[in-house]
Amino acid sequence: MKIKRKIEIAVISDVHLGTYGCHAKHLLTYLNSIEPKKLILNGDIIDVWQFSKRYFPKSHLKVIKKIMDMASDGVDIIYITGNHDEMLRKFSNTTIGNISIVDKLVLELNDKKAWFFHGDVFDVSIQNAKWLAKLGGYGYDLLTLLNRFINWYLEKRGKERYSLSKKVKNGVKGAIKYINDYEKVISDLAIENNYDYVVCGHIHQPKMEYKENKHGKTMYLNSGDWVENFTALEYQFNRWKIYNYNKDKLAPFYVDEDMEDLEVRDLIAAITIVEQQEKKVK
Repeated sequence: MKIKRKIEIAVISDVHLGTYGCHAKHLLTYLNSIEPKKLILNGDIIDVWQFSKRYFPKSHLKVIKKIMDMASDGVDIIYITGNHDEMLRKFSNTTIGNISIVDKLVLELNDKKAWFFHGDVFDVSIQNAKWLAKLGGYGYDLLTLLNRFINWYLEKRGKERYSLSKKVKNGVKGAIKYINDYEKVISDLAIENNYDYVVCGHIHQPKMEYKENKHGKTMYLNSGDWVENFTALEYQFNRWKIYNYNKDKLAPFYVDEDMEDLEVRDLIAAITIVEQQEKKVK
C-alpha cells in the first residue's frame, strides 16, 4: 500500500500541458505521492498559446484526470489563471464542485495573510507586447524540446542532466535584472498591503526568500515550473518548503498502472463525476 504525504497546501504552476517541454509524468509521480487539503494551480497549467491538436499526449491527459480525481475525493482545487491559460479568465469566480477558478487568492494561514497570483500582470513584456512574448514562448518551446533530446542522450551515458534554458538565462545580464526587478516589484507591493507571504509563478524560478524594505518584510515564494525545475511549494506545520522532484522524489510513487490506458472518454467521465457532486451540493 502506498503511503501518501499529508500536507495542508500544495502549489504548482507553469506546467504547460500541450507543449513538448512539459514533463507530465514527473508531475503525476508527485501528485500520486501527496494528499493535500488544498491544491493550488497557480497559472499556466494548460498552454493555450501553443496548444496544438497534433500534440497532447496521454500523459498530459492523465494530469487533468488526476486533478479531477483529487477534486472528487474532496481536495479543494483552486485554479488561478495565468497568461498562457488567460482564456479561463472569462470564467473567473466560477465554482464547480471542489474546483474554483480565480484570478487571485488570499488565505489566512495561522494568523498570517498569504497572497497568491500567477504574476504575469507585473510583466511589462506581456502587457505591452504580447505578440513578442508569444514568439519568445515558441522559441522557448523549441529550446526545451532540443534539451529533452540532449538529456535523453546524457542519461543513456550515465551523465547528469543539463538545462540549456537555464544556461541562456544565467548568461544574460538582462534576464537576471528582469528576475530581480520582478521579485522586487511583487515583494514591495506585498509589504505595502501587509501580506506576510506572496506566492507566484510565471518566471520559472523556484524561490523562497524573505524580502525587506524600509516599510517592512514579506516572504517571497515562487513555485517554479514543471518544464525544467520540476518544483512545487508545500505548506505544512505552519511552514513553507520548496519540493524539488530531482532531489525529493519518492521511489515508490509512479504513474498509476490503472491510468496507462486512459482515453478522452475517461477524462469526460471524471468531469461528469465532479459536476454530479456539484448538483448534490445544490
